[in-house]
Amino acid sequence: MDISEFQQQIERIYLIRDRERGAARTFAWLVEEVGELSRALRGENRANLEEEFSDVFAWLASLASLVGVNLEAVASARYGGGCPKCASTPCSCAVA
Repeated sequence: MDISEFQQQIERIYLIRDRERGAARTFAWLVEEVGELSRALRGENRANLEEEFSDVFAWLASLASLVGVNLEAVASARYGGGCPKCASTPCSCAVA
């Protein structure tokens, strides 16, 4: 499944509910999931880590759909040519 297919699947599953919730509350759920991912990164449970990554990706896709953003298109436009700042792959920007 590519990114667009994933976003469409998440829309089929959750878009009606997400529209009722609205972008601000959907964003709050995304932030909560990022917190859960943070905790999973500090742990040693691989299954939980994978679950939290997929949850964050799903909530990001939901939020993008709510505000009319095609994740695959914007990711490709911004990162398809390498680093958005230096255009290199790998990035050759000075580390701050």
